[in-house]
Amino acid sequence: QVQLVESGGGLVQAGGSLRLSCAASGRTASSAVMGWFRQAPGQEREFVAAIKWSGGSTNYADSVKGRFTISRDNAKNTVYLQMNSLKPEDTAVYYCAADLRHVWAISQMAYDYQNWGQGTQVTVSS
Repeated sequence: QVQLVESGGGLVQAGGSLRLSCAASGRTASSAVMGWFRQAPGQEREFVAAIKWSGGSTNYADSVKGRFTISRDNAKNTVYLQMNSLKPEDTAVYYCAADLRHVWAISQMAYDYQNWGQGTQVTVSS
């Protein structure tokens, strides 16, 4: 199993940018799908973006496509989420997650991911 620790959250004005980081340790993550999810108060956990470590293919939620970019640094075992043009509706706790079972395709479902970080708060003011 892989252990995940998120960082980089904070308070930003609408239109601004933040970069989240997810540091992975333990099992090698190069064969995994790494995803970002978010959860606002009273809301379901929502898929944001994911990346396959081996080939780098990505998938994004429609709500963030064109604004957010997911990337990875295999040497550092770190996944990033660059968030630009932030909106108040992006406010949520953001979680990094690892799917070590579904290697061949990217899932947008939270229940397909086995390992989760503790989350980092992102707040976007208007």
